[in-house]
Amino acid sequence: MNLPSAYLLVFHGSRDPRPAIAVEQLALLVSKEIQQRYHLWDGGQDVAPRLSYVGSPYSAEGGLTPTAASTPATIGNPRLPLVGTACLELGPQPLHQQIQQFGDRILALKRQQVLQIESSLMQLVPLFLLPGVHVMEDIPTEVELAQTALDSHLNLQICPYLGTHPNLVQLLANQMAAASVDAWILLSHGSRRPEANAPIEAIATQLKAVPAYWSVPPNLESTVADLVQMGHHRVGILPYFLFAGGITDAIAQLVTRLSWQFPEIELTLAEPIGTSPALASLVLDLALSAVPS
Repeated sequence: MNLPSAYLLVFHGSRDPRPAIAVEQLALLVSKEIQQRYHLWDGGQDVAPRLSYVGSPYSAEGGLTPTAASTPATIGNPRLPLVGTACLELGPQPLHQQIQQFGDRILALKRQQVLQIESSLMQLVPLFLLPGVHVMEDIPTEVELAQTALDSHLNLQICPYLGTHPNLVQLLANQMAAASVDAWILLSHGSRRPEANAPIEAIATQLKAVPAYWSVPPNLESTVADLVQMGHHRVGILPYFLFAGGITDAIAQLVTRLSWQFPEIELTLAEPIGTSPALASLVLDLALSAVPS
């Protein structure tokens, strides 16, 4: 299978620096996964993966930096695709400009023979868990603008969003296995459109968990109260969020308050999905599944 010239991991964006840092770490792991899966070595020696962090609005210190997108790529194996990051909202430029900037960098490296991949394909992987407006409308609109700017020099392809990978449920199940509880709550952000919450209910059913939502009913407090009424004494709460951020901080504060409100039960809050080699493998799976035959 021919590899594309580059992958671009697209995340939501936040004023909190932690998601951007986590996505950059994930990009590094995706690059390592490419090496390991396709044995991209030089002379039998492992080569350091190379990344191009594009569009992240945060510096390593967590401060806003409008020049983050100009960070140069670190070059390793010329046969290894670039892996970049970009954000849909709260970035230094609109997403389509971040995509175009990354594409221009790829083309420049190919002209200089630094990047020695013939493919003109650049794949974008939306790091989103649910098929909301961002996935269905916003990202395709931005990609269309970028494709017009890049003309036919690079072909942009949007891969399936992260939440479609069937093995994502296994990552959640692994987290659940680490805690000793007698009931689980799967807590997602939630949508006012009932059909948008159907994937959460399906995942909860697979995990034998009860669904609850941060922004719409049934909320976490009422769901915990229901489980107390049912006689449960140890309840685990699994946040269906990719990375730590402002909402997961607020969830932790709420869980502390609920522990005081319901002293008869023990509440255990799991971590969000987080960056891991297993998640990087899922990201690469989605990209490879979309490569034209």
